Amino acid sequence: MNLPEKFEVLIITLSDRAHKGEYIDMSGPRIREIISGYLSSINWEYSVHLTLIPDDADILRELLKSAGSVYNIIITTGGTGIGPRDITVETVAPLLTKEIPGIMEFIRIKYGKEKPNALLSRGVAGITGKSLIYTLPGSLKAVEEYMNEILKTLKHTVYMQYGIDTHEKH
Repeated sequence: MNLPEKFEVLIITLSDRAHKGEYIDMSGPRIREIISGYLSSINWEYSVHLTLIPDDADILRELLKSAGSVYNIIITTGGTGIGPRDITVETVAPLLTKEIPGIMEFIRIKYGKEKPNALLSRGVAGITGKSLIYTLPGSLKAVEEYMNEILKTLKHTVYMQYGIDTHEKH
């Protein structure tokens, strides 16, 4: 199996308030900057699409069902906490065909040592359709921290997803 000639990336911001125009989403555009810089640095062709939706499980579920056959990488931001409107994890988790728990567990532990509130994030990562998906918290600081860790394994994760053996032969 070969890598896609062009990676299609979808960034979904979940926020009732940003969707209503009460504030401007900063997290989605920041993820776009970070992922674009990374994909450029490894010379992968890519296109990044942003969308902003309310904290609505039905809207997210339908979006993910159609996006899973189009996008190679999907990153959500927002809705990973324990508040009544935080529905991202419950919506995404059942759609995963393969979960990748280690990356999110590591991030929670790493940042939770310094800031225990980081342990309240319930983000998940895995594969749905042909898409690699990561669910990030909504804060700009968390986006920076999560993306910093995700990018350390992203290239290898994609190779594994496509069945490409990059392990050195001895």
